[in-house]
Amino acid sequence: MIRKLIVGIVIVLVVAGGLAAVKALQIKTLIGAAALFAPPPETIASAMVTEEKWPETLPAVGSVSAAQGVMVAPEIGGKVTEIAFESGATVQQGDLLLRLDTSSEAAQLRAAEAQAELARLNAERNRKLREDKTVSQSELDATEATLTQAQANADAIRAVIQKKTIRAPFAGQLGIRLVNLGEQLSAGQSIVSLQSLSPVFVDFSLPQQEFAKLQTGLKVSAVLDAYPTNQFDGELAAINPDLDAVTRSVRLRAKFENAGGLLRAGMFVRVSVILPEEKPVLAIPATAILSAPFGDSVFVITPAADSTNLVAQQKFIRTGRMHGDFVSVETGLKAGDKVATAGIFKLRNGVKVNENNETTPKPSLSPNPPNS
Repeated sequence: MIRKLIVGIVIVLVVAGGLAAVKALQIKTLIGAAALFAPPPETIASAMVTEEKWPETLPAVGSVSAAQGVMVAPEIGGKVTEIAFESGATVQQGDLLLRLDTSSEAAQLRAAEAQAELARLNAERNRKLREDKTVSQSELDATEATLTQAQANADAIRAVIQKKTIRAPFAGQLGIRLVNLGEQLSAGQSIVSLQSLSPVFVDFSLPQQEFAKLQTGLKVSAVLDAYPTNQFDGELAAINPDLDAVTRSVRLRAKFENAGGLLRAGMFVRVSVILPEEKPVLAIPATAILSAPFGDSVFVITPAADSTNLVAQQKFIRTGRMHGDFVSVETGLKAGDKVATAGIFKLRNGVKVNENNETTPKPSLSPNPPNS
């Protein structure tokens, strides 16, 4: 009985030892295969670092203002008897906008005109009598003065009537009507906004260290979020002669023709003053830059040690200004280097890569929509 038990134990140990040997062989084989395994190359797009000449620009933010813009209001009060415009209408200089009640002034004018006519007849009569020396010179002077005063009284009433007839002071576009027919207006009460939309101005400021570079006539470009596909072109029209004593900045005004009327007073815009001098820069597509809290970097594509593959090597750079889809590089790269521009988030130092630039959009210096 004991002999059978010992034989059974031996058989179990032999079987267990055989299974352990098989499993150890399998694990060894897997470890060897893993050591020999090489991950497939990552597919990326690439671009060369090129030396280009870019115009120097001075960026700023500004606000659009109308070349002419007023809130139309009456100089004297009265009741509205006629409204001759619609909200949002385009008007020409001198177009009738609104009339106030002038019935009492019209009656006063008729009386004043009658007095002026009587004074005129008396003056003519005394002039003839003075020729015959029938009346004295003092009597003629008195009638002439009475005529002048009567005519002035009539002119004053006509001026009041004219002031109660509100006309467009210049051509432009009207805003929303703020009064109603029959309403009693007071002097200075707002009637409607009138803005001239062509041309318009953009007011902005630049720091004093840029003052020496500025002169009227420089080209200015503007972009805004309301029209992301549009870039507006104008020119520097005025430079303030004094600087702000607090911010040490100079106030500038650019003029834009605004033929389509897209720019409106009060809009926020980003402007760039384009200087005539072009400077050489090293340019790379903006998509090649990997931003991080500790600095910007790119992956440079270089041949591997075996010269049969390409590998990516991370390099830290210092960037400059943007121009379209490109960014200038101040340090870290040289002309002729090749950098990854797509697929950079799956790269690491020393990883093998394959280039494929067929499906990647081409960067442009003048993208649409423009760079913002």
